Amino acid sequence: MAMSEEKKIIPFMRWRKLSVVFSTLLLLGSIAALATKHLALGLDFTGGTQIEVIYEEPEPLDNIRQTLADAGFGGAVVIHFGSERDILVRLSQSFSDDAGAELVELLRQASGAEVTLRRIEFVGPQVGEELREQGGLALLLALGVVMAYVAVRFQFKFAVGAVVALAHDVIITLGVFALFQLNFDLTVMAALLAVIGYSLNDTIVVADRIRENFRKLRKGEPERVIDISLSETLGRTLVTSLTTIMVLLALYFFGGEMIHNFALALLIGVVVGTYSSIYVAANILLIMNIQREDLVLPPKEDPEVDALP
Repeated sequence: MAMSEEKKIIPFMRWRKLSVVFSTLLLLGSIAALATKHLALGLDFTGGTQIEVIYEEPEPLDNIRQTLADAGFGGAVVIHFGSERDILVRLSQSFSDDAGAELVELLRQASGAEVTLRRIEFVGPQVGEELREQGGLALLLALGVVMAYVAVRFQFKFAVGAVVALAHDVIITLGVFALFQLNFDLTVMAALLAVIGYSLNDTIVVADRIRENFRKLRKGEPERVIDISLSETLGRTLVTSLTTIMVLLALYFFGGEMIHNFALALLIGVVVGTYSSIYVAANILLIMNIQREDLVLPPKEDPEVDALP
């Protein structure tokens, strides 16, 4: 029986030094991509024009992009936002209503079919800048609240591990978007906040088991206690991650282009978050020299004993 129990313990922390090197390389690569290539900010952040049109017959998106490129509107974002006849065009240029009507006429002539203008919207650069600042503040605020919550519920060392793991996930996700110049808009910003919530939930489950085992197991080094805790929560972590990934894959492939990058950001975040809850948050605890004494419950006061002279 003892041998059977022993086999269930996976020595995760045996590879913790290798995981530090791996995570460091990922972070450096992500930071380098952000510093050199920068994020391909969408109209939500940079400002521009958004035009919604309806085609009488379905029109291939590549044909529309080529028409716009030939007319001097390179880099236009063209996606479906409903049926195959409903098209959303995002341009970095600013248009008046008359210019928007002329653009629709251009699309009509190129396709040879009726094209109806549904709506034209202009997002100013000042509004885009405010959205960018508010989005960044939202991410920082989320990390700060997480750190305070984990410090109160567990212990300060757990709070540092949780925040480092969350920052690790966000930076790598941003790095992928910068490296491949994927469009970064408000939906992706929302996905990053969702990644923080998902990764935090996973980290809290692992931290709760680590704290429980530190108090329950009288013998064993911290590395051993963490291995036991991670092994006990591995099944739950994998089931949660795999079911979430299945849903996100369905959204990515069949959800339409409107939420394409949203689903991709969540996919990256979930995969990296699953890794970080095991090898980043727990690793930080060992680096900060977590000990059983850090988690020992304070002795309960006995009022009868205190009352004795």
